[in-house]
Amino acid sequence: MSLADDKRLLVEIASLYYEQGLKQEEIAKRVNISRSLVSKYLVRSREEGIVEITIHDEYASPYRALEEQLQGKFQLEDVICIESAGRGLQNKLLGIAAAKYLARIIKPWYTISVSAGTTVHEAAANFPKQSQMTNVRFVPLVGGMGMEHITIQSTRVCELFASRCGGHAVELHAPITVDEPEAKPVFMKQSFIKNVFDEGESADIALVGIGGIPIYSTLTDAYLSDQVNVDSEYSQDKIAGDICYNFINHSGKLADCSWNKRVLAIDLERLKKVPRKIAVSGGKEKVEGIRAALKGNLVDVLITDEKTARDLVEQ
Repeated sequence: MSLADDKRLLVEIASLYYEQGLKQEEIAKRVNISRSLVSKYLVRSREEGIVEITIHDEYASPYRALEEQLQGKFQLEDVICIESAGRGLQNKLLGIAAAKYLARIIKPWYTISVSAGTTVHEAAANFPKQSQMTNVRFVPLVGGMGMEHITIQSTRVCELFASRCGGHAVELHAPITVDEPEAKPVFMKQSFIKNVFDEGESADIALVGIGGIPIYSTLTDAYLSDQVNVDSEYSQDKIAGDICYNFINHSGKLADCSWNKRVLAIDLERLKKVPRKIAVSGGKEKVEGIRAALKGNLVDVLITDEKTARDLVEQ
C-alpha cells in the first residue's frame, strides 16, 4: 500500500468512526480489515493530526483559566473556583463545593483533620450521605469556643461529618483559649489534648477555613471585641487573617500577638505536615488572609469564589 493510499484509509476509517458513528466491528467489515487494525488506525489518525479531539472544559468549569492562573502563581496542587455571591449565600456555596471535592478524593481509610468555622461547617452539613465510610476518622484541629458558637466548633463539625458518612469523630476536650500564656503549654502537654493534635498532624487531609483580619474574624466577636480596636498588635498591618484560629501576618507566619500565646489549636508547623491541606474561604474581607496563607505554604488546595480569585491573581 502506497503512502497516499495509507493516508486515505486513515481518513476513511476516522470519518466512519468519528463522523458517521460506526462501530469498529462495522468499519472492519466495510474496509475488509481486522477490528484490531481499525483500532490501531484510529490511534494513528490522532497521532498524525488527521483527527484532533477538543475537550471543551469550560463547561466543566467556566473559571478554568482563572483557576490555572491562581494555581500557577502560588504553586498549588489544585484550585476550585465558584461563582461569587452575597456573604451569607457565599459561605454555603463554598461549603457545598468543598463537600463535593472532599467526597471525590476521600478514601475509606483516611483520617481528615478539620478546623472550625462557618464555611467548614457548611461543608460538613452538605457532605453527601451516600458516601458511607465507617473507617474514616474526623479529627478537630481547634479547641471549643463555648456555647456562643457551638455549631461551628471544630469538634461539632467533626461530629457532623461523621454522622453524614457513618465515620468516627474524635473529640477534643479543650477550650479555644486560656486566660494566661503560661497555661497554654500545660494544657497542650495533657495526653487527652496532645494525642488529638498528634492525630490531626498525621491526617491524610486537613480541611480548614481562613479568616479575615481581626475586625471581621468570628473569634474576635467571641473573645477579642474589646481589644481589636485598641491594641496595635491586632492592626491590619500586623495581621492578615487567621487559619485554625492562629492569627498570621502578611507573610503567612504566626503573628506576634497575645492571642496566639493563649489559643489552643494546632501549631502551624504541624499543620504543614499534613500531605493535602484544603482551604475553603472567600470574600473581599478574607483576600489578605488567604494570600498570606498561600505565601506561607499553609495551603495545597484552594476552594474560593471568582472575585476573590481575581483579587489574588491581579494584586
